Amino acid sequence: MTVPDIDWFEERAAIAEHDGGLSRGDAEDLAARAQGFEDADDYWRWLAEYVLSRKVS
Repeated sequence: MTVPDIDWFEERAAIAEHDGGLSRGDAEDLAARAQGFEDADDYWRWLAEYVLSRKVS
């Protein structure tokens, strides 16, 4: 897996929340799934691991 695009994630989640009427959590889940993650928790967990290890797992 490559490092996810954080700016794209934030923008996609904001659009889904504002224009789509989703809750922030649902919007983040949608944005995370679009980048190949199970949900937003999986996305943030992966990023935290990446920051700590400086390796793509």
